[in-house]
Amino acid sequence: MDKNANIRRKILKIAVFTLLVFWALVVIFPFYWMLLTSVKSYASYNTEYIPKFFTLSPTFENYAQAFSAVPLAKYFLNTVIFTVATTALMLVIAIPSAFAFARLEFKGKNLLFVSFLALMMIPTELVVITNFTTITNLEMRNTFTGLILPSAASVFYIYLLKENFEQVPDELYLAAKVDGTTDFKYLMKVLVPICRPTVVTVTILKVIECWNSYVWPRLITDDQAYYLVSNGIQEIRENGFGRENIPAMMAAVVVISLPLIVLFLVFRNKIMAGVARGGTKG
Repeated sequence: MDKNANIRRKILKIAVFTLLVFWALVVIFPFYWMLLTSVKSYASYNTEYIPKFFTLSPTFENYAQAFSAVPLAKYFLNTVIFTVATTALMLVIAIPSAFAFARLEFKGKNLLFVSFLALMMIPTELVVITNFTTITNLEMRNTFTGLILPSAASVFYIYLLKENFEQVPDELYLAAKVDGTTDFKYLMKVLVPICRPTVVTVTILKVIECWNSYVWPRLITDDQAYYLVSNGIQEIRENGFGRENIPAMMAAVVVISLPLIVLFLVFRNKIMAGVARGGTKG
């Protein structure tokens, strides 16, 4: 029986490993194809009646075109400004809010928190329409302020941080209050360092969200001076090297995607650990 059980376990492991390898190839293939196409010349790409899965004459001319056809470097700078400012403002709002819901006692706290959670049920389209009307009435279109403000607060990140803050024993908070520590000092000196994995995770997820933002920047800006990289793809396609130059388009996509890929690979363990810790009670 033991021998048969070991055989079954080995077969199961092989089957699971095979499935995971297959799924990994399925997920990775689009990125490989994007990278491969970006190093093919326009002429060689158009002469391929049957797509080739490799090339013997790679070229980096497409990457040069990606930066020369449109101000891609300017789009990068705009995106960095938008991402850093939005993420910083989100942390300034989310961390104290999560602390208030997790540790402070005030009248109507539970009702207010439930109301916050209810906001997550509102369709994104309705929020976009409301934000667009508000920003337009305030004459903030084509400004970084108009880009940043509607994306600064996040109910989901407040909830994630609150759940993590509540895992810290109450005794630490009570001991700090006995020593005369203010709530703000306790938050910054004790709670945030203890919950650093979740704070880092929230920061990284917000950076990814901002970098990939498309609908709102496209809606609120029609001035090229405020385009982000996500809007730059459409600009490249329409006014850069055209819809037919697929290799150059893929080169631009590789350049835009690379920072996020590197960010995720570097911090993937912290992201997974932070999400797991934030969703576990006790």
